[in-house]
Amino acid sequence: MHILLIHQAFAALDEPGGTRHHELARHLAQRGHRITIIASPVSYLTGKAKTSRIPWVERQPDGDQITILRTYTYQALHRSFVHRVLSFFIFMVSSFLIGLQVRKVDLIWGTSPPIFQGFTAWLLARLKRVPFLFEVRDLWPAFAIAVGVLKHPLLIRLSEWLERFLYQRADLCVVNSPGYIDHVRQRGARLIELVPNGAETTIFSPLANGVDFRREHGLEGKYLILYAGAHGMSNDLGVVLEAAALLADRLEIAIVLLGDGKDKIRLQVRAAELGLANLFFLPPIPKTIMPAALAAADACLAILKPVEMYKTTYPNKVFDYMAAGRPVLLAIDGVIRQVIEDADAGVYIPPGDPDALAQAIRSLADQPKQARQMGSRGRQYVEAHFDRSKLADHLAQLMVDLTTHP
Repeated sequence: MHILLIHQAFAALDEPGGTRHHELARHLAQRGHRITIIASPVSYLTGKAKTSRIPWVERQPDGDQITILRTYTYQALHRSFVHRVLSFFIFMVSSFLIGLQVRKVDLIWGTSPPIFQGFTAWLLARLKRVPFLFEVRDLWPAFAIAVGVLKHPLLIRLSEWLERFLYQRADLCVVNSPGYIDHVRQRGARLIELVPNGAETTIFSPLANGVDFRREHGLEGKYLILYAGAHGMSNDLGVVLEAAALLADRLEIAIVLLGDGKDKIRLQVRAAELGLANLFFLPPIPKTIMPAALAAADACLAILKPVEMYKTTYPNKVFDYMAAGRPVLLAIDGVIRQVIEDADAGVYIPPGDPDALAQAIRSLADQPKQARQMGSRGRQYVEAHFDRSKLADHLAQLMVDLTTHP
């Protein structure tokens, strides 16, 4: 089966950012399927271009099974909302033109966000007369409206119309969180399947100590709290800075913010103003190095703004933390809290509460044995319920069924 994936924010394993799709593609390739991915050369996390050669054919070390086609995208993701939307529309058009040239496709896989590329995937599927699988990784535009990014009434109406259009016309809607199912169904999806976020458990070693990573960044001897991911509006990292200020008396505790995003410079300025000697900013790293970073941590942090809609989400980083055998400090309510509590793999903190976050960090630092036991339980739970290989088996079967019984 030849699968065509349209994904502007696709990140390969040698790039920073979420690598769910590259990991799934590798598993699909191992099962004999061929995957062509049309992606942007611009990193969704850093805003920087991987290549200036467009179009660029990028072969992966999977034989001829995975091909990445990098197409033109306006390089202004982090400038403003208007520039970001312009980037989305330009990719929508350029990916369509490249997609027309991809031959002998059996299934087209669209993914959102950004939702506009979903229209490209639908149109290509109709023109090529193949099934259209639409994957929902984020309830856009609902999330954008909830955090105040999308405000204009006309844009909201158009975005909600496009959302319903794609849900209703998808031959299959795949969601990566159970919290999304009702939302998608209420807007007209006919067939919905859950393929949740998870972790590539084989690349993480719970017994690793990350000593080289600590030494490289001057973090020896610290009780290390690690946040790995985007530094954007939704991530509420200002709360982490406030918690760090409350922990100034605990010199052995270090908080590391690893990653990049639109808010990173603002956060660095604020941290300097607060004189936070216990907080460190590190640049984003590719997934191939992430196991060493997580191995260096004593506990890992996942945080989002206290927005009601965010209770529906399964942040991918949480599963990586668990796979690495590290206890999770979870400042997110909802379905992901249920996972952590079912696994007994961490500590829930009310979102938006720096005092509660600081206290939770103190508690873990004071009880290292209990923290390690949480991490061990988290690893076992991910292996049983959220292993990427098992999830890929389910996705592959859904795709085969869709192409044989459309």
